[in-house]
Amino acid sequence: MPSLPPSSASLAPSAVAAPAVPGIWRRMAAWMYEGMLLFAVVFVAGWLFSALSQMRHALDDRRILLQAFLFIVFGIYFVGFWSRGQTLAMKTWGMRLVGRDGAAVPQWRALLRYFLAWLWFLPPLVVARALPFPVSGAELGVLCLGWVAIWAVLARFHPERQFWHDAWAGTRLISTRPR
Repeated sequence: MPSLPPSSASLAPSAVAAPAVPGIWRRMAAWMYEGMLLFAVVFVAGWLFSALSQMRHALDDRRILLQAFLFIVFGIYFVGFWSRGQTLAMKTWGMRLVGRDGAAVPQWRALLRYFLAWLWFLPPLVVARALPFPVSGAELGVLCLGWVAIWAVLARFHPERQFWHDAWAGTRLISTRPR
């Protein structure tokens, strides 16, 4: 007796379980780990810039050029890894970056995500510069950490619990760990 073909109901897209979204604590732990890994990237890039430009101290007038150089280096780092699916921190914490359709992220979309990811830091930095009084380093740190916490909590309001920069860039973080 021949077997019956699967019914169309069993092949419906809703029958396939969507990949799990990593929890906020796991994403923030990966974010902190990424910061530790970036310390090495900053060290090497800063050394390279200082050696090539003969910059002798941090108060040099070329400081803005160093910051621009680091912005480009970070962009190369993140776009390169995100277009392959994950950074080392994401791999360690069991996450992968994919497009809305679940496919790999093209470089242009990874670049868009990189620019949008600066929303983690730019608002408090702009506010600190706009204030009519000087802000100490500790106060700026508290301002940045407060904004990071707010930005992370805002992911709770996204229908798929994604960060908003991911939603705007057309990317998603998914869990690579089994449920």
